[in-house]
Amino acid sequence: MSAQDNKTAWPRWLTRGPMETLATVLIALGFIMMFQPYLKVLYTYSFITLLAGTVMFIIVSKFPEANDG
Repeated sequence: MSAQDNKTAWPRWLTRGPMETLATVLIALGFIMMFQPYLKVLYTYSFITLLAGTVMFIIVSKFPEANDG
């Protein structure tokens, strides 16, 4: 099995593009949660949301690119 065949084995939703977008949305959501002044529960979970998004982005950056060809 060549490296090209290995790239086609990944489902499209599990490729780098969509997963990096999801990780970026998590990071932005954590940032918004941290700096909103209204609900303490959002502030409470903001750091773990930021951390999860950051770790997810680091892991997902190793995923293969989408193979459109």
